[in-house]
Amino acid sequence: MKNRPVLATESSTKRRISMGVKMTSERKHVFISHVHEDDHRLAPLKDLLSNSGMEVRDGSIHSEKPNNAKNPDYIKSAILAPRIGWASVFVVLITPETRNSEWVTWEIECAERMGKRIVGVWDHGEAQCDMPPALDRYADAIVGWQGERVKAAIEGKINNREAPDGSLVGARTVPRYSC
Repeated sequence: MKNRPVLATESSTKRRISMGVKMTSERKHVFISHVHEDDHRLAPLKDLLSNSGMEVRDGSIHSEKPNNAKNPDYIKSAILAPRIGWASVFVVLITPETRNSEWVTWEIECAERMGKRIVGVWDHGEAQCDMPPALDRYADAIVGWQGERVKAAIEGKINNREAPDGSLVGARTVPRYSC
């Protein structure tokens, strides 16, 4: 008897779901901008999205995919920029440390120049810390640590700014000057 491929039927799909096997609805290529001190927060963010039905392929540099280059210009042009270009969405993990990171700021500005969708995600348990000014300027959405909200922001279904608790934040004021 030949081995035949097994096709997923409605009953096998229901069985996998009832057994706790997660079915992902969509794969997204993202670049998660963060400071290296927050590397340990990447897996929980990806788990949050996975539990909401989104498979994430992360192109960012972190301890599991280290970058051993030393020249900042080389790192930006040959390593970071291509990875940001590969991603369909640029996500910033907002923690107190991201505010003053020159690397995070550069990555945000690079994503903006490339026309990427930019989503800020408040880290789990963070009080409303200050975000990088570039994120405040260019973010398409900023959401709290709720899987469905983060997924919707990545998909472009949310285009507003939220506090870490999910409450809406007023629109950012844009300075106006007389000519």
